Amino acid sequence: MEYGICNLSIVPIRSNNSHKSELISQLLYGDCFKLLAEEKDWIKIITLSDEYTGWIDKKQFVDIRKDIAEEISFNTNSYSNRLINYIETSENKLACLLLGSNVGACKYLGHKFDGPFQSKSNKKSDLLKTASLYLNSPYLWGGKTPIGIDCSGLTQMTYRINGHFIPRDASLQSSIGETLSFIDESQAGDLAFFDDDEGKIIHVGILLENNYILHSHGKVRIDRIDQTGIYNLETKKHSHKLRIIKKIF
Repeated sequence: MEYGICNLSIVPIRSNNSHKSELISQLLYGDCFKLLAEEKDWIKIITLSDEYTGWIDKKQFVDIRKDIAEEISFNTNSYSNRLINYIETSENKLACLLLGSNVGACKYLGHKFDGPFQSKSNKKSDLLKTASLYLNSPYLWGGKTPIGIDCSGLTQMTYRINGHFIPRDASLQSSIGETLSFIDESQAGDLAFFDDDEGKIIHVGILLENNYILHSHGKVRIDRIDQTGIYNLETKKHSHKLRIIKKIF
């Protein structure tokens, strides 16, 4: 048992081997990983698509061969593009899928999926369509779904659904792509990163047209952006300090 796949709609990844420990990310249906360690009812994993490490409950996955896990993770670009969809299991029962689930895994798990999906796209307009599906989703640290999502989960999932793999955390996302000096140089779909007083990247959002930004802050929302940072339209104050803008593709 060296590799596994998430066969459930969503599985929490925790910082330690306890249900009380911090939620740091999530597995969605079809996500594959390598097993690193095992302790009682828990396994430590590293995800294949973004090399994220954490602990999951050992009852919440099934074994899979290495070659199939890699095929699903790196060569399959078929992601559910509805907020909620369904698969039919091998027991002829319906199971829920959330936006961004890798439905390309169905044939390997013996499941049936007849719904719409998104394949790789180099159109930034498709990024914006995907991102808009998360609007008003509540903020959840470690979340990656419309049920709850954090700022870097929003950007990662938006890009992933369109076939572009970027790291899980905002600080790592800021290290890739082409650096842009000014907002006027950017296009809708590029990423803007924000830092704290110590210069640490703590937030990320997706740029929209006409100096707006879509980001997860309390909920997934749209605010204004200028060279200072994000201007919250409700509080009439800047909420985040702009550090850098990146063009991913």
